[in-house]
Amino acid sequence: MFYTSFKTSLREYIRAVRRCYWRIRLRLKHVHPTFLAGGFSHINRDFSAGRYSYVAPGCFISSGVTLGAYSMIGPGVSILGNDHVFDKVGVPIISSGRPMFKPTNIGSDVWIGAGAIIMCGVSVGDGAIIGAGAVVTKDVEPLCIVGGVPAKHIRRRFNSLQDEEAHLRQILSDVMDINYPEPLR
Repeated sequence: MFYTSFKTSLREYIRAVRRCYWRIRLRLKHVHPTFLAGGFSHINRDFSAGRYSYVAPGCFISSGVTLGAYSMIGPGVSILGNDHVFDKVGVPIISSGRPMFKPTNIGSDVWIGAGAIIMCGVSVGDGAIIGAGAVVTKDVEPLCIVGGVPAKHIRRRFNSLQDEEAHLRQILSDVMDINYPEPLR
């Protein structure tokens, strides 16, 4: 009994140290103390992340990105910066400037699969799932599953409206705390 509780508390301590290390290493000041980076990624310093959110290794996250609570970003995901102005007659794209900046908002309980690309200014609704390798160019509704290039609606995450409402009510409450699953052996 003592060994099990010691092992659990040691694991929690190691996770807390790891979370702190990556917040300092990546110079992230606007992330919740429970935010976890799984390894080195290029994350802009103005990145904002909610409680128990996660960014896997190898991600590129540009400026103006907000990530909600309980959200996961898979390995190699790119959340790109602003576009270029390309429709000025007689002006090369490289010198035509950029349009007004648009922030990118990713809701709570969102899962973004490996290698997905999210364009600047997109909003991803709470509870959405973005398939691996998808290119998201338009807003994603809450609790929808999207995938493909460009990303298209595949289906709803839950089968009934009552399940959707109950899920969102729980996810958006402030009383929820999570336990990470035990590692597989």
